[in-house]
Amino acid sequence: MIERQHPITYTIWSLLALVALWGVLERQWSLVLIALLTVGLTLIPILGQSWTGIRLPAGFIAAVSIFITATVFLGEAFDFYERLWWWDLAAHSGSAVGFGMVGTVLVVLLVRGDKLALAPGLGALFAFSFAISIGALWEVFEYGMDTIFSLNMQKSGLDDTMGDLIVDAIGAAIGATAGYYYLRGWTDGRLSRAVATLVASVTGKSPR
Repeated sequence: MIERQHPITYTIWSLLALVALWGVLERQWSLVLIALLTVGLTLIPILGQSWTGIRLPAGFIAAVSIFITATVFLGEAFDFYERLWWWDLAAHSGSAVGFGMVGTVLVVLLVRGDKLALAPGLGALFAFSFAISIGALWEVFEYGMDTIFSLNMQKSGLDDTMGDLIVDAIGAAIGATAGYYYLRGWTDGRLSRAVATLVASVTGKSPR
C-alpha cells in the first residue's frame, strides 16, 4: 500500500500522466516511454519502504522525484542538458549531497539509533561510500537506457560519465561531512540539522 505522499510528488505524477496521454494522442512514443519510465523510477523509493522496513519522509521522496524528473524527463524529453550547461551539474551534486545524508541515516539505523556507538569517521565513510554507489549505479542505468532504448543520456560518453562521478564524489563528501558533524553531536550547521531531522523522521525520535 502506498502511503500519502507530498503534494509535489502527486503534482509530478499528474503532469507526467498528462504528458504520456498527449504523447499517445500525438503518437510520440519516445515521449510516452520517457514519461512512464520516470513515473516508474519515482515509485522505487516508495515501494522500497515495504521491502526494507524503513519509512522515508514524504519530503525526501518528493526530493528524489524532483531529481528523477529533472534528469530523466526534463533532461531527455526537453533536452535540458543541452539547453542549460549547469543542469547536469546541479542534478548530480544535489542528489549526491542528499544520498550522503541518507547514508548517515542508514548508519544510525544499523546501530539501533545509538549514534554514540559508532565512530563518526567510520559513519561518514559509510555515508560517502553509499552515495558514491548510488551515483555509480545511476551511470550504469544511463548506459543501459542508451543501449536498450537508443537514448542519449550519457551524451559525450566517457567524459560525461566521469564528470558525473566527480560531481557525485564532491556532493557525497559534503553530505557525508554533514553526517559526520551530526554523529559528533554538532548540529549547528544547516545540513547537519537536516540530517538530524531526517534521522528523527525515520527513527521516530526527536532530533538531538
